[in-house]
Amino acid sequence: MPFGSLWLPGVVSAVAVFIVSSITHMLLRYHKADYKQLSDEDSVAQALRKVGPAPGVYFIPYCMDPGQFKDPAIRKKFEDGPVASLIIRTPGVPGMGKNLAQWFLLCLLVSFITAYVARHTLHFNTDGMTVLRITSTIAFLGYGIGYLQDSIWKLIPWSNSLRGLLDAVLYALTTGLVFCWLWPTA
Repeated sequence: MPFGSLWLPGVVSAVAVFIVSSITHMLLRYHKADYKQLSDEDSVAQALRKVGPAPGVYFIPYCMDPGQFKDPAIRKKFEDGPVASLIIRTPGVPGMGKNLAQWFLLCLLVSFITAYVARHTLHFNTDGMTVLRITSTIAFLGYGIGYLQDSIWKLIPWSNSLRGLLDAVLYALTTGLVFCWLWPTA
């Protein structure tokens, strides 16, 4: 099957996922639980301004050599806390335009990878349930599997990852349904 026959489901599924994600984030609002406010945010912000770290990802206490965990001073820092991952962004009011554009590009990428794999595994006139099952599975991997890695290595709370996985299921089903609807026939 020529790859060009799947450009329409690729684009339409990316647009559909973008719309579904907008609806879930604006109406359902269950992602509000992803972030918590510090009890004394102002003093923490003031301390960070004083230090002036550049935008980046920081870990407190900083220890990237496993051999350092034997050092009693390092162990004490971890035991006393806080133990934290800290993301510093460029100062300024966040603009959603750039984030939404990047999100749409990711939706296109996942949809076109889904189309690529579907093109090599499925044929014209494949039954709808098989198209749905294969394309939804591929899309789920694209949208969801990174959440598990975030909880394992970046210490993102598992509850955040589970909410992200719920989104991934919705996006995967959306992608699969669009591919099923627009699947080419011979």
